[in-house]
Amino acid sequence: MGIIAIGSDHAAFAFKEEMKSFLLEKGYEIKDFGTNNTESVDYSDYGFIVGESVAKGECERGIVICGTGIGISISANKVKGVRAALCNDIFTSRLSREHNNANVLALGAWVIGSGMAKAIIETWLETGFEGGRHLNRINKISGYEELH
Repeated sequence: MGIIAIGSDHAAFAFKEEMKSFLLEKGYEIKDFGTNNTESVDYSDYGFIVGESVAKGECERGIVICGTGIGISISANKVKGVRAALCNDIFTSRLSREHNNANVLALGAWVIGSGMAKAIIETWLETGFEGGRHLNRINKISGYEELH
């Protein structure tokens, strides 16, 4: 697997650092887009920058984290070519890849524990896209994005 982009706001900084360590221990290559401390920042900035790195092909996939995962996932999804999925369990993590070919995973540091987050990340990184009927749906989304 290629480089995994990761980014968070201040609320999820410590959680991001823990997930980053987990990924490095698993042998993944990481590009950390920040934030680098707990000083208040806007989650949207980190959703945009991680999303752009994935959309441009600089990183194969991305992981974005804020307190709930909601704001940063909305931000990442504003980047053309990004399909960010907010996942709070293993089932949605797997299906976000198999059915939706999600290229950015969003997590909520206040919502799930680190053990669950690690299981979600591992599942998400190890699961492939099924294609088939799902590809038609992804192409519709991309086509709509191109028109608007």
